[in-house]
Amino acid sequence: IVIAEESRSQHENRARALRRMRKALFLQLRDEVRVEDIGDHRDFREARNASGRLDMGAKDPRFWPAVGVVLDAMQMLEARVSDVAAALRVTTANLIDFLRIDAKVWQEANQLRVRFGQKPLH
Repeated sequence: IVIAEESRSQHENRARALRRMRKALFLQLRDEVRVEDIGDHRDFREARNASGRLDMGAKDPRFWPAVGVVLDAMQMLEARVSDVAAALRVTTANLIDFLRIDAKVWQEANQLRVRFGQKPLH
């Protein structure tokens, strides 16, 4: 359930609520994808720049779909950051920087790590 009541405009509130719902879906729903295919996933492939790095902000429309793919990869690879980075064809540092962009993403990544017996990222 998402609620947006900040504005007097029903259209603005609806748009905010839809953005919040979309964000929640990418954070909570995990998709099964083959490890070999995860780096070529359309939502992730489109999020990388020409040099292959994840350099974008949370307001970029490609951000949340890419977050979903990264969290899917973390689920599949038991939240081992180096393995996830290798599967996504990015550096470990770039992956960690990407996870830090949004506090909820960072929190979900650490929850996955704890679930698989790993130490939380700092």
